[in-house]
Amino acid sequence: MIRYIAIITATLLYSSLSFAQGLDDYFKIAAENNPGLQAVYKEYEAALQKVPQVSTLPDPTFAFGYFISPVETRVGPQKARFSLTQMFPWFGTLKAQGNVATLMAEAKFHSFIDARNRLFLQVASAYYPLYELKSLIRIEEENISILESYKTIANQQFINGTGTMADVLRVDIMLQEAQTSLDILRDKKKPFLTTFNRLLNRTENEPVQISDTLKSENLSDDYRRDSLIDANPKLKALDSKLQAGLAAESVAQKKGMPGLGIGLDYVMVGERLDMTDPDNGKDVLMPMISVSIPIFREKYKASVKEARLLLESYTLQKQEVTNTLFSEYEMAWFQVQQQSQLISLYEQQIQTSQQSLNLLFTSYGNSGKEFEEVLRMQQQLLKYKKLSATALTQYHIAVEKINYLTSKSQ
Repeated sequence: MIRYIAIITATLLYSSLSFAQGLDDYFKIAAENNPGLQAVYKEYEAALQKVPQVSTLPDPTFAFGYFISPVETRVGPQKARFSLTQMFPWFGTLKAQGNVATLMAEAKFHSFIDARNRLFLQVASAYYPLYELKSLIRIEEENISILESYKTIANQQFINGTGTMADVLRVDIMLQEAQTSLDILRDKKKPFLTTFNRLLNRTENEPVQISDTLKSENLSDDYRRDSLIDANPKLKALDSKLQAGLAAESVAQKKGMPGLGIGLDYVMVGERLDMTDPDNGKDVLMPMISVSIPIFREKYKASVKEARLLLESYTLQKQEVTNTLFSEYEMAWFQVQQQSQLISLYEQQIQTSQQSLNLLFTSYGNSGKEFEEVLRMQQQLLKYKKLSATALTQYHIAVEKINYLTSKSQ
């Protein structure tokens, strides 16, 4: 138990290479407060309580009998009988049963670790959209500010006779669209915060500190692929179940063997009045040995077969989980590479669009013409900035999916 607690304490320090310190704190809060995770841990603690139940001798049997019609013997009438019997299962049965319970509890512990890692993935998957939303709001606010400055310039150009009222109206239309988009983004924040805070078992309006900037990392090919099988708690849980299945088969075989009972009978004897004898009225103490005879073999054969079928089931489950892990890893790794390429593309497009916008705006300032092209380029720049924020968010979520699959922890 102490070893498990130490492991839990250490694994609560789980972190990703891309997480800000604030998110690490949220992981810790989620691990301590999330009711779903607490429920899984309670299942593990309950499984531990099974060990002393199955590795302890059965309760002794005490019996009392009273002779309504005393049985006459040479030394006097028998009045009452007391019996105490203790049964012992076949050699090694209790230890094997304890091993089964311990290994099943260990499987529950690995399931708890998987649930914790999955919770961290859920927290990260709720955190990064908040970062994206924060970025989109900032981008849209900057866009509105730029459009308002464009409107001022377009008005001035119209007053000076070098621009048209159509240019002013075009900016108005774009400003209305931008303001509506900003309002929608701000309204979107509440459900996002609710989702995130509920994972931490907090109130919906609890403030959340979001990182201002995120960066993508240059990950090596097949990032953490070598840990996919070695570290995954789902596979470790199935390994524990496989070992428990072997022990369960041994238990089933041992239960088909005879059991030994040791007992003691004490008989109260009354005195005879018609004779004198040194043993007259002497109580009787009688040790006893009993043996259970497992002659009905069908239930024992069925128990052994059950254990073997469960072993086959666990083996097949392990193969299925392994196949699924490889499939999910490949898909997550593709997402990482795809989003990384898109991030690079959008950064280049942002730089190029910004340069084009500067040139077009300078030209418009000199001639008062092609204002529509300036606005088009501004919208294109806005699009690439938003796409970049989305790609960065999806990149980090994909990395965290890999970290979950490989059970990355520190």
